[in-house]
Formats: sequence, structure tokens, C-alpha cells
Amino acid sequence: MNEKRSDPRPKKAEDPREVRLKAALKANLQRRKAQAKARGAAGKVDEEES
Repeated sequence: MNEKRSDPRPKKAEDPREVRLKAALKANLQRRKAQAKARGAAGKVDEEES
């Protein structure tokens, strides 16, 4: 009843497509974070000038 179930699928080397997509997703997330940070900083500068 308390048997551990293992994944029935054998582990395989990562698919090159998966690796590429993972890297692209990470780069996209970093770029979007940088853009959001820049927008936030620009918003604060505009508020200080007003």
C-alpha cells in the first residue's frame, strides 16, 4: 500500500529542442524583468520632476 511509484517512462537525454526552448524562455523572462525595472525607474523620475 505504501509502495513508491516510479516514473514509468525511462529517463532520456534532454531533447535539443527542449534545451533551446528552455534557454529562450529564460532569456525572455530576464529581458522582460529588465524592461519592467526600467519602466519603474522611469516612472519614478517622471514623478520627481512633476
